[in-house]
Amino acid sequence: MQKLPIGIQHFPSLREEGYLYVDKTELIHQLINTGKFIFLSRPRRFGKSLLISTLQQLFLGNKSLFTGLWIEDKIDWKSRPGLTINFNDLDYREQSLATALTNHMDHLAAEHGLQLQAEHYRDKFHDLIVHLSSEQKLVLLIDEYDRAITDLLGDEQKVAEHVTTLKNFYSVLKSTAAEHIHWCMLTGISKYGKMSIFSDLNNLLDITTDARFATLLGYTQQELEAYFPDR
Repeated sequence: MQKLPIGIQHFPSLREEGYLYVDKTELIHQLINTGKFIFLSRPRRFGKSLLISTLQQLFLGNKSLFTGLWIEDKIDWKSRPGLTINFNDLDYREQSLATALTNHMDHLAAEHGLQLQAEHYRDKFHDLIVHLSSEQKLVLLIDEYDRAITDLLGDEQKVAEHVTTLKNFYSVLKSTAAEHIHWCMLTGISKYGKMSIFSDLNNLLDITTDARFATLLGYTQQELEAYFPDR
């Protein structure tokens, strides 16, 4: 009997350590062929981070992790450069969001063997995308895009400051979209900041209420009966 995947958000761990995985890869295949910039809002603890981790491994071409799943023989499994930004990893409480983003861009650059010369977080983000896509357009995955807003809703001044910072940060996507980004997905728990933060990104496809992807996260009754018959 496979272990229940309670709290597992890392796809390689889930697959390599024998946890049960409800196969969502047919919908994921449809998703990556639907648009170039995708936005999805769902409540916390709903599987967004696992989806991002799954997409990360998919675009890295790690076919072995998908053995036995629907998508196994449906794509070419060529590896593509990628950049994943998880706002859960940013410390914006003890320092400004601008400083947190600046430090995080340097951290991500170091992980990829790069050293960024720019000083401003926006310029660092831009240069990181450009460097990573020098040979092939990259896949950009952003998890919890609005975390720095929704965590601080009781502090109107701080929220306004963070909205301004994030709008500046995400404006990089418009200037790099055509030449450097192959595919991009952003997840969050709200649409609160969507309209203002992404106002410069005209081609952002919101699938939050798209019936085609209603079961991309969570379990359907049919899936419960098929995957958990003895639970």
